[in-house]
Amino acid sequence: MSQSTADQELFGNEYEHSPVPQDKRKSLLSVTSIWVGFPMIITGAVTGATLVHGLGFVRGILAMMVGNALLFAYVGLLSVLGAKDGNNFSLQASRTFGRKGYMAASALLSTLVIGWFAVQTGLTGVSMSGAFHVNEVFIVIVAGVLYVLLTLLGIKALSIIGLISAPLFLILGLYSAGEAVGHGRAIVGYAGNADSPLAFWVAVTLVFALFADSGTMTSDFTRWSKNRKHALIATFSAFPVANLIAMIIGGVIAAATLTGSGDVFGVIVGKGGALTWIAVLFLFVNLGSVCSHCLYNGAVGWSHITGTKMRTMTIILGGVGIVLAALGIWNYFVNWLNLLGVIVPPIGTIIIMDQFVTRRSSTAIDADIRFQPFLAWGIGSAAALIADYQFPDMSTALCGIFVSGIAYWLIAGKPSVVASHSAAAKR
Repeated sequence: MSQSTADQELFGNEYEHSPVPQDKRKSLLSVTSIWVGFPMIITGAVTGATLVHGLGFVRGILAMMVGNALLFAYVGLLSVLGAKDGNNFSLQASRTFGRKGYMAASALLSTLVIGWFAVQTGLTGVSMSGAFHVNEVFIVIVAGVLYVLLTLLGIKALSIIGLISAPLFLILGLYSAGEAVGHGRAIVGYAGNADSPLAFWVAVTLVFALFADSGTMTSDFTRWSKNRKHALIATFSAFPVANLIAMIIGGVIAAATLTGSGDVFGVIVGKGGALTWIAVLFLFVNLGSVCSHCLYNGAVGWSHITGTKMRTMTIILGGVGIVLAALGIWNYFVNWLNLLGVIVPPIGTIIIMDQFVTRRSSTAIDADIRFQPFLAWGIGSAAALIADYQFPDMSTALCGIFVSGIAYWLIAGKPSVVASHSAAAKR
């Protein structure tokens, strides 16, 4: 095998600017491992612990189930569109927002996921520093470089890291939960902490918001599916299966230890001995899976916007994320990212309504900017933001989804109305 052939095998075409051809699509196992390895993570366990701590075990599990059901419906429909045409998110969004209008949605989401790359890279440094008293910045730089190198391998790397990360988390997560249950407390009867109450629908929003960004960009992953059925199976493996497992493990740890912590890494490190090294491997593999997925989303999005290659943007955006994480700026990102996350669900909802309902017969790119989706996006986001400030017990995600969907349906026209106008125009 020549060097050029080896390079082509290692660094395959990522189809940043065109649909993935049918003969280049991946197997069901490959696409499923891409998605299953993303949500079965430490962050998911921490979120599950937060829900159980605030709601109690039974209501916390119920919130996890409702949130994951919503994620499956939302991400699943977008995944089907990705598999249908082989388009990445930017190409998919251009059909709804226009050949230039898509840039607003794609730039927002592609920037948000780079923020999460910085957050998770920073978390790697904080976790290692807290457990072993090593230099946090050094770990952040080393980890960030490793995560960037992994992402450079493209979609095949996401599949490989998923095949390693998910089983590793399952084994160590169940071990950690078992160690916590060894305290002998009643898990199911845990009523939560009265000092940290959490409204049920706010908890549902937390579940949904955890993957609202990359979930909306799911076509970056599922465009590699051979068909729509495979895309749905891959989505189901993530929501509810992988995400729910991670959250339940965190919830069990929280209920057993009477704390709001679902720190799987901390439990394993605390055992000492050989498990310490396993814990370090687990941390880097687990957070590496999250970071590579986020960086891939961001790089594919910005490469299409700028007309460059995915790997070029991986290096540039990865470098920016590492600097932000090393400077500790990532500490200030979380609230900002969550606030912007309120305005993300309407984007996917409008794409779903446009390509499944109002213009399902033809979603050709017919304008530079289509103003109807932007108007519906503004209405839905405004409703979600108002709900966030004025009705704190409501689900802002559900509010944004419902209002934006109805608004676009009314603004863009019902299918029957559109058909009648088209017929009239022909006459």
